[in-house]
Amino acid sequence: MSSWNEAEVLPKGSIGEIVVKGPVVTQAYDHNEQETRMAKIPDQDGLWHCMGDMGYQDEQGRLWFCGRKAHRVLTEKGPMYTICCEAIFNEHPEVFRSALVGLGEPGKQQPALTVELYAKKPKDEKRLCAELQQLARANPLTSSIETFMIFAVFPVDIRHNAKIFREKLAVWAQQRMECRQGL
Repeated sequence: MSSWNEAEVLPKGSIGEIVVKGPVVTQAYDHNEQETRMAKIPDQDGLWHCMGDMGYQDEQGRLWFCGRKAHRVLTEKGPMYTICCEAIFNEHPEVFRSALVGLGEPGKQQPALTVELYAKKPKDEKRLCAELQQLARANPLTSSIETFMIFAVFPVDIRHNAKIFREKLAVWAQQRMECRQGL
């Protein structure tokens, strides 16, 4: 985008990329003109910064985070957002955390949910997957998820344990699916 006029301001409740403006917003990325062009939107009063995060504003003006733009699962029926979907499964008493990943080509991806458990091995994997499937079907946000995989320990950024490397999980899940299909 070359100016704010080309950006679309969405109605409340619609998910879009979060953009911010203020005195702490940097003017440019250091030695990276391409990223600067992609993430900075000039207007008559300064500069807006595209965060790379997706979210929406509710009727009360609160901002709700839905996940990273790069982590969306792009299905034929539309995008699925990590935080919105994962929150449903993170309520399961055996699930420590979950990560939604896409299998296949963007725009035609199949959603898959990987889970890390409190216990390193489930007591009954078949029962757990059935319960996760039941949770998925009960919510319109997750009803299309049919693939569930248990990952012993999620790959995370060593600086802060909360940042899951979903890209690595997606590669692992894709390879696991290819192995199953080859049987």
